[in-house]
Amino acid sequence: MSQTMQNITLALPKELLQDVKELASAKNISVSKLLGDTLEQILREESGYQHAMTRSLQRMEQGFYLGLHKEPENILVLQGND
Repeated sequence: MSQTMQNITLALPKELLQDVKELASAKNISVSKLLGDTLEQILREESGYQHAMTRSLQRMEQGFYLGLHKEPENILVLQGND
């Protein structure tokens, strides 16, 4: 499936741009491809982090039963690998 590409203007310090060009050349890809791939990776990582954070916060709000008192309703019960 082909994606429609959108051009952007990007201002970078000369030294950084030179390093990016050298890295892209070493990987035998264009600067555009290198930057696009890197941005996609950052977005995937951020999305995964946000998902894990949301799941963790939901679990914390729900609470955990640690076996100290009568088991309350609607609490996640942690079980060992006996």
